[in-house]
Amino acid sequence: MAGKIPATVVTGFLGAGKTTLIRHMLQNAEGKRIALIINEFGDLGVDGDILRGCGDETCSEDDIMELSNGCICCTVAEDFIPTMEKLLARENAPDHIVIETSGLALPQPLVRAFNWPEISTRVTVDGVVTVVDGKAVSEGRFAHNVAAVDAQRKLDENLDHETPLSELFEDQIACADMIVVNKSDLLGADEADALVSKLRSESRAGVQVVKSTMGELPVDVLLGQGIGAEADLESRHEVHHHHHDHDDEDHDDHDHDEFESFVVTREEIADPARFAEQVAQVIRDHDILRLKGFAAVSGKPMRLTLQAVGPRIDTYFDQPFGNQTRETRLVVIGQSGLDRGAIKAALVA
Repeated sequence: MAGKIPATVVTGFLGAGKTTLIRHMLQNAEGKRIALIINEFGDLGVDGDILRGCGDETCSEDDIMELSNGCICCTVAEDFIPTMEKLLARENAPDHIVIETSGLALPQPLVRAFNWPEISTRVTVDGVVTVVDGKAVSEGRFAHNVAAVDAQRKLDENLDHETPLSELFEDQIACADMIVVNKSDLLGADEADALVSKLRSESRAGVQVVKSTMGELPVDVLLGQGIGAEADLESRHEVHHHHHDHDDEDHDDHDHDEFESFVVTREEIADPARFAEQVAQVIRDHDILRLKGFAAVSGKPMRLTLQAVGPRIDTYFDQPFGNQTRETRLVVIGQSGLDRGAIKAALVA
């Protein structure tokens, strides 16, 4: 591994807290120059913008690359390898590469891709970090909002594996070098400890299981594991054999139009707390599965980031608007047949 650039793969279901964990890592990078590859999902590059907005030099425009053509494990040759080659060809190479996968990505094919000749001599997998929603997993649901994960699945036209969430979760655990039990503050102390013990017993020997709230872990805990995971594929083999064939004639049997997404824009808001309540009510009234974006708050120079998985909403100020238009911009995702007019009217009211 000497001379190779280390790369960390961050996996986990939609809503587990991957972006929050990475954002905290960037804000506390301790001088490391970190490049990001983001397997974005949806109509608006919200995750990329959230990470660019962390206000740290490690979040510069040049250091963030987004893969928006679907699940990263299904587009290795077409999307991931060329992106890695472009990143590695830069004059000023990064100190570390962090890859945030789609919540539906199988981690094993991605780790295997690091053995491709185009990149194998230049980069190594420092470790695989699997982020889990502690509250959801303790309740046997794997993701906080299973319907939102299913919506993500239907919107990804390049996804070529129909994997039950329970099996995908087992594969994410089987491939992990570190398991982050996020949102541990929503669990009782005994409940959190029991979940940590359970996940530790279900994972490979030596896998670290740590608790986290809002993804707040030290950068030297997340990075620098030095695993070399691409040379250790046998021990992290897929628990289940998944259908993964680009040429299967049955691939398009399901209807990708069962779910839809659209963007709503409005002027500034006056009260973030009241607006969050308003958004939560709109989500409940219209069965919206996922909503994320940004808001301009009157009298505030900073942009308010808003992310909702189901009716649970997280907000925080991330960066000044600067020369950007001061407007509120939200992506709405739900099942087909959403009353767009009524939703837009309710969100701009």
